[in-house]
Amino acid sequence: MQARIGARRRLGLGIIAIICGLAGQANAQTAVADFYRGRTVSLYIGYGPGGAYDLSARVLARHMGRHIPGEPVVVPKNMPGAGSLQLANYLYNVAPKDGTEFGIFGRTVPVDPLLGTQGVQFDAQKFTWLGSTSNEVSTCIAWNSAPVKTMDDLLTKELTVGASGAASPSAVFPNLFNAILGTKFKVINGYPSSSNILTAVEAGELNGFCAWGWVPMKAMRSDWIRDKKFRVLFQIGLRKHAEHPDVPLVLDLAKTPEDRQLLEILIAPQVFARPFAAPPGLPADRTAALRKAFDETVRDPEFIAEAEKLALEPDLVDAAQTEELLRHIYATPRPLIERAKAALAIQ
Repeated sequence: MQARIGARRRLGLGIIAIICGLAGQANAQTAVADFYRGRTVSLYIGYGPGGAYDLSARVLARHMGRHIPGEPVVVPKNMPGAGSLQLANYLYNVAPKDGTEFGIFGRTVPVDPLLGTQGVQFDAQKFTWLGSTSNEVSTCIAWNSAPVKTMDDLLTKELTVGASGAASPSAVFPNLFNAILGTKFKVINGYPSSSNILTAVEAGELNGFCAWGWVPMKAMRSDWIRDKKFRVLFQIGLRKHAEHPDVPLVLDLAKTPEDRQLLEILIAPQVFARPFAAPPGLPADRTAALRKAFDETVRDPEFIAEAEKLALEPDLVDAAQTEELLRHIYATPRPLIERAKAALAIQ
């Protein structure tokens, strides 16, 4: 009898705990809704208008507000500079830590502190990560009139490519390949966004672009693909894109196992191709609300329909996956990191 009474008491206490927990969750959600109702949330973009990061952020902004409790208006704002390093520094050090501002910067920016990149003023693992709207494979391309026609040509002939800053993927990747694979990229910095780089390629000012995602390529220059105006020299990613299985994967071009391991570490950020983050130190309830809203948005049929209409390929990489990948990258043995720094000429 006493055993049954004890069991009932434990059951009753368990039910009370569940009810209290649900009430606590409801109160937290109400508090978050009260905070966001009637507010504007700024979504900063680390590049100029018209590029792939800009496009991805603006599509997200049009849908994410209705998934945040209180349904604030999410307004995209451009903050270009230093290959989006300026925005990363702003979010970490200046932006309010209340959940009213977040942003998107280059996929290689989170590894800049590891590589000792000049101008870094943040700890990448302390950002409030929301995740990525896609997991992409990038490409290195040459315009049809360029002297480089194949990957083999790139080992002996120079290809002039544009970049939006030393910390941007469009500079990091070609410089890395020059050091490890012996390619002959000539990187010209100073373009605000990938859109400006593409315009310069079309005008003959540049011969190509390295680290251009195949997904935004289809969205931004479908006519180039249709009219075969360029050649894809190789792909940058941990896997090939299904639409060009015969184009070499850069990992397979490594000359030694050590070279391949080094490339894998530095190419891993392709997994979070469009990384969104808020400042560190956000209140826990608003962090949870923003992460939930981000996940729901990327799975939202209306978001997916618009993204696909723009030739994007939404593929959610959530906050937990992003943080786990960063832990893996930051656990890289020191000798490999030093070799990566040497490869990128970072002192």
